[in-house]
Amino acid sequence: GEKYKRKGFFLIRCLTVPAEEEQAIGIWGQRHLDYLKQYRKVTYTNLLTSGRLNAYLADINRQAQERFERLIEGMKQA
Repeated sequence: GEKYKRKGFFLIRCLTVPAEEEQAIGIWGQRHLDYLKQYRKVTYTNLLTSGRLNAYLADINRQAQERFERLIEGMKQA
């Protein structure tokens, strides 16, 4: 069940953030994290409280790195 803490006349639900697997987040993931915190606060909060933030940022980082590498390869061939 859920746990509650009494504050005066009110019962306040104790929230916990689910544990998530640690994943390396590179420069692209860090930049996207900054973007989420600054411009998409609700999305950031939802990902954080659902325990999906690290996996999401790791995936964003992987995709951005792949695009960056394709861009560099395209520039080499041009």
